[in-house]
Amino acid sequence: MSLTLKFLLLLFLSHHVDSFGTIVKFLPGFEGPLPFELETGYVGIGEEEDVQVFYYFIKSEKNPKEDPLLLWLDGGPGCSSLGGLLFENGPLALKSKVYNGSTPSLVSTPYSWTKMANIIYLDQPVGAGFSYSRTPLGKTSDTSEVKRIHKFLQKWLSKHPQFMSNSFYVTGDSYSGMIVPALVQEISKGNYICCNPPINLQGYVLGNPITYAEHEKNYRIPFAHGMSLISDELYKSLKRACKGNYENVDPSNTKCLKLVEEYHKCTDKINSQHTLLPDCDKKGMGETSPDCYYYLYFLIERWANDEKVREALHIRKGTKGQWDRCNWTIPYDNNILSSVPYHANNSFRGYRSLIYSGDHDITMPFQATQAWIKSLNYSIVHDWRPWMIQDQIAGYTRTYSNKMTFATIKGGGHTAEYLPNETSIMFQRWISGQPL
Repeated sequence: MSLTLKFLLLLFLSHHVDSFGTIVKFLPGFEGPLPFELETGYVGIGEEEDVQVFYYFIKSEKNPKEDPLLLWLDGGPGCSSLGGLLFENGPLALKSKVYNGSTPSLVSTPYSWTKMANIIYLDQPVGAGFSYSRTPLGKTSDTSEVKRIHKFLQKWLSKHPQFMSNSFYVTGDSYSGMIVPALVQEISKGNYICCNPPINLQGYVLGNPITYAEHEKNYRIPFAHGMSLISDELYKSLKRACKGNYENVDPSNTKCLKLVEEYHKCTDKINSQHTLLPDCDKKGMGETSPDCYYYLYFLIERWANDEKVREALHIRKGTKGQWDRCNWTIPYDNNILSSVPYHANNSFRGYRSLIYSGDHDITMPFQATQAWIKSLNYSIVHDWRPWMIQDQIAGYTRTYSNKMTFATIKGGGHTAEYLPNETSIMFQRWISGQPL
């Protein structure tokens, strides 16, 4: 081979690798070099690769060659996985201090899941976070996204073959409860089809997952009663008049409608994501008060829209205007009505699963999650018991014969961000095969 050809080949290969993923050693807002290995990049999906999905990949701080590989998906649909990274289970968090125009500060966390796992944080669907499309996108859907994410994984692993043999888990919370079980099934089926190398799929983890929304919303009223947010009398009347259906009430059932209205008067000003926290602004737009928990949502938007941050993350110029924590404008068809059949199939195929619930979440009450788990009809292996952290009860757990573990996080909310330390300890015990 001539020197010129060799040079051109090297140039092509270096460009090809660079266009896929880049190592990030420093991030604005964090002092000094990052104490972990971060790679960011885009993966093109489709024949023309018009869809460019963005990811953050963080290597395990323990033993990346052998530790599990996780894919983390945020909810929404349309929320960026940067939220999962900086609020829930990543090695960095935003420092909560009043914004003064400079880049918000980042600090190391003690509770990162990357202490014992490699994690790919993926911005999906397209339009979420820094993912974008080169051509105008039509409506996407749950099932389309499942196929896209599967293709993303195959491509990503083909470029990172050193992780092909690592145990692989799909993880996420909230709306990803509709995507994760279907994705697990898709990967499982794909592993039996020619010609991509199989993904070493072992199981999945879901927090406060939306599973069968139409039915699950009916558990908000029993939850509110259990938390003393409504009176015994109102609850008894609701049960009698509505017969357990509080959401899609027959318009002719005026008695039930009136009582549901009473319920809303009692609960509408409660923070539905975490009943113990003030119901201050969750949108992260400028009017949030700095003493509100959700001021962090304002700070993450300032951080991700900082030009220096975008350069450090290697965001392609001109591909994304305003970065939003959650993009609610993505045309989307919620076409998986229930993910329960997927859970059943995945259990049948022998995949492990951890389903956990913050027990102060009205949005997706723990009773709703327990109800669909019970509907799978698996026998109980270890019955309801407390799980402990340093002699203190951190929640309650139960395990089933289908390798499913259910756990509550005592004092937790809709996502892991409310009690990341407890959630991390629970995850680390489960992933290493220990009892909680």
